[in-house]
Amino acid sequence: MLTIEIVSDLVCPWCFIGLRRLDAAIAEVRRELPDFDCVKRWRPFFLNPDTPPEGEPYRPFLEKKFGGPAAVDALFERVRAAGRPWGVEYAFEKIEVRANTLQAHRLIHWAQQRGDARPLVERLFIGQFQRGEHVGDVALLLQVAVECGYPGEEVAAYLASSQDVDAVRAMEAEGRQAGIRQVPTFIIDGRLVVIGAEDPAVLASAIQRALADRRP
Repeated sequence: MLTIEIVSDLVCPWCFIGLRRLDAAIAEVRRELPDFDCVKRWRPFFLNPDTPPEGEPYRPFLEKKFGGPAAVDALFERVRAAGRPWGVEYAFEKIEVRANTLQAHRLIHWAQQRGDARPLVERLFIGQFQRGEHVGDVALLLQVAVECGYPGEEVAAYLASSQDVDAVRAMEAEGRQAGIRQVPTFIIDGRLVVIGAEDPAVLASAIQRALADRRP
């Protein structure tokens, strides 16, 4: 079973596109190898590690970072154009808060210890970029987790605790120490690294190389 680690942050719009392109890459591999299967594991990344716990106003932060309203509008349009072919329609105008994603990463960490966290990750990206939800808010995270079929009382107790805070921060720091500076970054079979929301053909080629390297 091949493992694909996905280093990403929920406030990174390219990570949403990267997730859809990875799906297309896996489908491409399966056209040649119908029995191909993989395990996807999410690793945390903090795009803006200094974001306050309560978050910060979204648009002003971006205008300061990228140099004003016109630059942000151009950035939004580039991302919208990149997302459309993959069924991702961005609603940046709905986003009011740029979230601190520590709690969301904790929830993903918790969920993937119990199985495939993909539906939860997809729902959180939809919340962030299509519904304008504050994905750093614990109440919202609880609601999303319940929507995805997780037990509400257990999730609420977990989110109210400090469990795995240090573990998530340590995983994020480990990625940076390994040289990860851009997300999404895909680590295939623990060896092959693809940086950025690459074309599915690039991702598929890396997966096929990993499989070939395993053969005696």
